[in-house]
Amino acid sequence: MISVQHLTKRFGSTLAVNDLTFDVRPGVVTGFLGPNGSGKSTTMRLILGLDHATSGHASVNGKRYRDLDEPLREVGALLDAKAVHPGRSARQHLRALAASNRIPFSRVDDVLETTGITSVAEKKVGTFSMGMSQRLGIAAALLGDPGILLFDEPVNGLDPEGIRWIREFFHALAKEGRTVFVSSHLMSEMALTAQQIIVIGRGRLITQGSVDELTAGAKGEVFVRARDSNALEAALAREGATYRAEGPGFIVESLDAAALGELALRAGVALSTLTPQRASLEEVFMDLTSDDVEYSAIHHAGDS
Repeated sequence: MISVQHLTKRFGSTLAVNDLTFDVRPGVVTGFLGPNGSGKSTTMRLILGLDHATSGHASVNGKRYRDLDEPLREVGALLDAKAVHPGRSARQHLRALAASNRIPFSRVDDVLETTGITSVAEKKVGTFSMGMSQRLGIAAALLGDPGILLFDEPVNGLDPEGIRWIREFFHALAKEGRTVFVSSHLMSEMALTAQQIIVIGRGRLITQGSVDELTAGAKGEVFVRARDSNALEAALAREGATYRAEGPGFIVESLDAAALGELALRAGVALSTLTPQRASLEEVFMDLTSDDVEYSAIHHAGDS
């Protein structure tokens, strides 16, 4: 398990992580979400002891990372897929890591096969595409067969097949009882990959919970269709509803399904379709972090 307790990190006058507290539990994939500049990467670096906290602490299995005797056997991480000596081959890179943690070289062949890069094991890493570098980084994280895994934007550079592979692989790791902590900016992918979500903004915790919990509490939209579209639209307009045309019907944002049904009944409009549409994880994320983005676009009249 990963435990973060009142973690704070300042870089000069910049407060990168602000009294952050959360736990990442084994057996599920936990997504770590936040806008650019929210402190995700800094938090992961603090967990791994790559930066020193200003206050608070982070632990893995009850210990600080720096106190682990053989860290690769307990924690595997991929933070920067390109942070590898470009003149080394993939096999040489993994063997060097194995030797540093007394991991048998046979394990190198195992992780090369698991990540699908055995065929390029003798090629220099500097010639790798981003997708191949990501797979090598995942292989390195798996090298010590650790129970805790951290991945920062692991699907960058992967093609659709690679993204599907890594999603299924993360699920398999979690089913084995491992702790899988994944930072990503791809909301649609996190909705498919993660069972638990932690959302931060400007270094502080905004919310956490399962994907279902986060989306269930959000206000979604309702698709409605009637035999007489004109009568339905007139009723929506009289009500002052917020809606837009969608094919043969309307997407209504400001009324739930029950209120729409009552509105149609009062107006004498027969509905043929009344379908609630739950808010997506991306919509929930945008709503939760709207006040915490580092940069936002300002639209003026006439802007596209």
